[in-house]
Amino acid sequence: MSWRVIYIDEGEYLSLKTDNLKIQNRKEDKELYLPLGDIHTLIVDNYRTVLSIQLINKLMDYHVNLVLCSVDHMPKTLCVPHMGNKQAPFMLRKQLAWNHNIKSRIHQAIVIAKINNQIRMLESVDGDKRPLSKLRQYKDEVTIGDKSNREGLAAKVYFRALFGPGFQRFNNDTMNAGLNYGYSILRSQISKTLFAKGLNTALAFFHHGPNNQFNLSDDFIEPFRPLIDHYVYHYLREEKLFKREHKLELIKQTTKKVKFREINQTFFNAVNQYVDTIVAFADTGDHIKLIHPVIDFDAL
Repeated sequence: MSWRVIYIDEGEYLSLKTDNLKIQNRKEDKELYLPLGDIHTLIVDNYRTVLSIQLINKLMDYHVNLVLCSVDHMPKTLCVPHMGNKQAPFMLRKQLAWNHNIKSRIHQAIVIAKINNQIRMLESVDGDKRPLSKLRQYKDEVTIGDKSNREGLAAKVYFRALFGPGFQRFNNDTMNAGLNYGYSILRSQISKTLFAKGLNTALAFFHHGPNNQFNLSDDFIEPFRPLIDHYVYHYLREEKLFKREHKLELIKQTTKKVKFREINQTFFNAVNQYVDTIVAFADTGDHIKLIHPVIDFDAL
């Protein structure tokens, strides 16, 4: 299974050489070759970088997660093969046939799993007992379909407990820059797995943005978000600028291990199995198949 995450932030030439990514540095007479089968994600964060068409097509054949960043260095474009996956028509019919009640139960379970990992995150930093008590209350109150929006209420309590009472999500500050960047990388990596399995990322269990091509990715990302929160809490709260080194460390954060089926494994492996588990539950409605990732923050 692919495992490398490659970050390009200088004006290299990227081309194909016998099923290898060939990286040529403009400034130095150096070449680097990486097997495409090893590459999970390739992030290109420089407008001067040149990619050959041959390479892009072969990256799609290998289901490499190719992310192109914009001038503000935030992930902007996720490349997807035009022909898609041979299983896509079959999977689309399955997605359209998923039962509404089962999708609502999945919604409930994912929200509970997310709040559970938020609780673990606060516990790992010896958070105030009052927010922890409130989060546990909200977790127990999550209904099928989360009709009372316990997820949103929990998020407000969680972020203020973690980053301070004055913190507001989507403000223009370093912490939000880190959260936005890290979540974008997580989202792209989850999308890669969904595409590889032939799933349509616009059709989700509970995210229904009419202009969002990645609703399903946004469903699956929820329990994993505290991975990014962990780094931002420990390294960005006192920073004035969001720097290159922070991006690299946030990318590394997405390669850390999480627990799934009581086994510590890489985020990539956990996502792969998590998608299979949720899809199997959606197909059968079998509670036994519904398992969620657990993050051990003390081990990160």
